[in-house]
Amino acid sequence: MTTLPFPPESYVAPLRSLTAGFAEVLRTADHTAPVPCCEPWTLADLGAHLGNVHRWAAKTVEAGEPQPQDFDAPITGDLADWYAEGAEVLLAALAAARPEDPCWHFAGTPKVKAFWFRRQTHETAVHLVDAHRAAGTAFALDPAIAADGVDEVLTAMLPRVTRWTAPPPLPGPLVLTATDTGDSWTLRPGAEGEPPALGPATEPAATVEATASDLLFLLWKRRPLAEVAPRISGTESVATGFLTAKLTP
Repeated sequence: MTTLPFPPESYVAPLRSLTAGFAEVLRTADHTAPVPCCEPWTLADLGAHLGNVHRWAAKTVEAGEPQPQDFDAPITGDLADWYAEGAEVLLAALAAARPEDPCWHFAGTPKVKAFWFRRQTHETAVHLVDAHRAAGTAFALDPAIAADGVDEVLTAMLPRVTRWTAPPPLPGPLVLTATDTGDSWTLRPGAEGEPPALGPATEPAATVEATASDLLFLLWKRRPLAEVAPRISGTESVATGFLTAKLTP
């Protein structure tokens, strides 16, 4: 079982590796290839999106305040080189940041710069999987990174889910377990109009078991429930209702 989240500085090396991997896909794959689960984006659209997100996150970390989003900014020169430059800008901003300093972000965790170390790691991890799927190449996330990504969805995204959608249904306690890392999360129903929340272990109405990566892909809607086919025990509708609901921006 891993200890989540990781210390903020521990995200820097994985983030550097993930951004390098994303740049490599942009250098070698067909930019017109469609991106599964991100229709109607092509790989070029995905590269532009992630490169602009990196630049926006870097500015936010540097300022500590909300920054304008210009995700349609024109791209100059080679897409892979432009993306890699944005990744370096982000990594430099994080290297210069004190994780405990105040900083705006959109999620339901303390408003400090530590958030962006984690968020950009998982933004890149999920989109790197997207890029490899567009390219038709194999890629496997580190199980520890995937488990931390699951934890981020449940601790940072879920508390603010009503900003972009209705609360996901959860009529009874639900346990999610990552079979490869041993991490487990217990979700309890929220008050009326409020999203579910993590709570102490309790007798679940349903339990879902899958690898950390499969749980992450389910939460981010990168793979359908029928394709992942996790092991579900208890009341199946409790699990499927939650897992098929929109949980992320």
